[in-house]
Amino acid sequence: MRIISVDTCLAACSVAVVDGGRTLAAISEPMVRGHQERLGTMVRETVAAAGIEFAELERIGVTVGPGSFTGLRVGLAFAKGLGSALAIPCVGVGSLQALAGTGQGVRVACVDARRDQVYVQAFEAGRALMEPAALRAEDATAAIGKLGQPAAILGSGAPLLAKAFPDASLDPEAVPDPVVVARLAAVSEAPAAPLYLRAPDAVLPA
Repeated sequence: MRIISVDTCLAACSVAVVDGGRTLAAISEPMVRGHQERLGTMVRETVAAAGIEFAELERIGVTVGPGSFTGLRVGLAFAKGLGSALAIPCVGVGSLQALAGTGQGVRVACVDARRDQVYVQAFEAGRALMEPAALRAEDATAAIGKLGQPAAILGSGAPLLAKAFPDASLDPEAVPDPVVVARLAAVSEAPAAPLYLRAPDAVLPA
């Protein structure tokens, strides 16, 4: 199955095209804002690099959060629009699952959500060990501690948990791999709908 993935939830804008177990093309650029301006061009570049036509795509996978409210809406709107134009399914992939990736042992995806909170979820061999949550760092530490010593903590919130888990490898610069997003999309039945773990920071004027 030829799948294109889109991720704009965290600190990157990423696209990949995979065909079964093969990666045909992937592009990822660090980006805190400006996803909307770059995403369309990046998708065209990735499809061209994959050596296929848009009409050959069979499914779209898009990260649905948690993450930047603006970023995840940009990715979702684009992916749903592309899916409608191509008449192919568009499915959702959790950004924390994609961030955790693959590897040995318990892997924790941890994103600094500000306001003294982190978005956190732990996995082992791709299986979720807890639901995604927005927690204070100390509460996240307690929840993860019940699961055992993590092998890796990935994401911008990793330094906030580092003292509690000195033996875990840390990667605070990690972002979801678009190839992982595409492979998760191959088996996802989740709708392409935003996953909000708390209300937005923006406040309407009085």
